[in-house]
Amino acid sequence: MQFLAQILLDGLGRPAGEADTQADRVMAIFMCQNDPGLCDEWSPTAGGNRALLYPSDALRPMAAPVPDGDEDVLRLGAVNAVTLVSSPAADYSEAREEWGNRSGNSPRNVLGQLGGQPDWLQGDETPACATCTQPMILVAQLEEGPDHTTAMNFGGGTAFAFACGPCAQGAFLWQC
Repeated sequence: MQFLAQILLDGLGRPAGEADTQADRVMAIFMCQNDPGLCDEWSPTAGGNRALLYPSDALRPMAAPVPDGDEDVLRLGAVNAVTLVSSPAADYSEAREEWGNRSGNSPRNVLGQLGGQPDWLQGDETPACATCTQPMILVAQLEEGPDHTTAMNFGGGTAFAFACGPCAQGAFLWQC
């Protein structure tokens, strides 16, 4: 599986006053890249992707590998970071357009949202937690990205990461 993203869970998407059961966790998102489209990676339960929750206090930075005469060992293919921008817009689509107009950038440069409500491309597919059967909370909505050479492959669509804080369960799916 290919690593796609790591997200610190810090109370995203919970109503005011609800217990903060996710603040000490990190979500790591992975998706099958063997013959894309053949792993059922669009499904949150078919095994073609995983959203794993880890305690954040157990994470440590990895030491840089020691080169063995080959400096390419220290190079990564493509690594991206994002800037978090808040928007007063009522929904995700409106926020993308508003940001594009305000910044002079293409809305395609928006790589997603943290928390909030999913902007489904098809019908609502909010997963239920496998442990408690309650609907999971949106952690992040991810776009493929503006550059096809570094884009995540969601079939031209959008991906959604969900978590159930009390059960420490995660789910990941995409729609196109």
